[in-house]
Amino acid sequence: MGNAVNEKWRDDGPVVKSLLENDLYKFSMWQALMHSHPGARAEYSFVCRNEPEYPLSELADDVDRELNQMCTLFFRQDEIDFLGSLSYIKSDFIDYLTVFRFQRRFVELGKDGDRLIVKASGPLAHVMGFEIYVLYIVSELYYRRMARGGIIEEARRRLDKKVEYLRNELKDSEPATPFILFDFGLRRRYSGSWQREVVSRFASELPDHFKGTSNALLAKDLGITPVGTMAHEYMQAFQAFGIRLRDFQKASLEAWVQEFRGDLGTALTDVIGIDAFLADFDLYFAKLFDGLRHDSGDPYEWGEKVIAHYKKLRIDPLTKRLVFSDSLDLRRALAVYRHFRGRIQTSFGIGTNLTNDTPIPALNIVMKMNSCNGQPVAKISDSPGKTTGVDPTFMAYLRLVFNKPE
Repeated sequence: MGNAVNEKWRDDGPVVKSLLENDLYKFSMWQALMHSHPGARAEYSFVCRNEPEYPLSELADDVDRELNQMCTLFFRQDEIDFLGSLSYIKSDFIDYLTVFRFQRRFVELGKDGDRLIVKASGPLAHVMGFEIYVLYIVSELYYRRMARGGIIEEARRRLDKKVEYLRNELKDSEPATPFILFDFGLRRRYSGSWQREVVSRFASELPDHFKGTSNALLAKDLGITPVGTMAHEYMQAFQAFGIRLRDFQKASLEAWVQEFRGDLGTALTDVIGIDAFLADFDLYFAKLFDGLRHDSGDPYEWGEKVIAHYKKLRIDPLTKRLVFSDSLDLRRALAVYRHFRGRIQTSFGIGTNLTNDTPIPALNIVMKMNSCNGQPVAKISDSPGKTTGVDPTFMAYLRLVFNKPE
């Protein structure tokens, strides 16, 4: 199967071959923010958190060409039909996508020494869509410039070991409490064809455990479930929507409930950290949301706090789900699964370790919202390396409001 996938989606020509090749949560947040705050404006910036093998500034011309090409694309009818088949995607948003085109004028590209500068600024409902495309454009271009002999062969050996490892570890697992795995690896993948091969292998060989992908195009093409709800930017935007800052989390959760009416019921907890989140996640929200997603901090401590919170609210934790998605590999995911098995439902979104496990270290790249409506926004993570924000005065105030000392 892998060779056929590679032939159809070979790694040459444009990196972005379809606008549907985006994480599902981009579409859900896009719709929600268009409906609730259609006039909002925002700025996003690209950051590489680790040391690349060569300066990313060398990619500037190629990234420019790829962005120009991407802005010529439109959603094809089969892609529109796929999105329209999802119960939570509304007809007016589908109508909007049928005429939508990305505008290159909203993206600024440049160099600062060895650093690659990418900034997207303009209408929030437009520029928020650039993030994932920029990230996998940079990631794929980065690997295309390197010697590739033997890389995929080694990646396949590692993939074989992953499949065999899961088979052995789960052969006696209980059907009542299955280990559930998703692919979250679009943004930092090695290449488009390699992600297809990885997802195809897991979907065909481990169907009882592999249950979906965040990549909407792969979900459509392979007939598997698209997975995703919200990301940090959705809740961060509410810091700038004229709401009392102390109430921005509750306002964002309420807006989500009103938009999706029970669908996409997994909330993200680490925009201000788990303790501050749970202080706002009262009985009302705990009953309305199906579960929570972990993306920073110690997963065991986080999960124990969530279980204790549900019990305090007199909610049976076994009726709720925890989705873990922070820098996972299969061994770490299985360890967390076994720790919580029988106490609460769990599932695991694994990204880079699935789609970019090669002899070349993966880039740790992000593209985060810096401001909305001319005001700074920030994330204060339970993992200090994931804290983001460019305005120290605002971040100090945010820490003060939510009692989050440095």
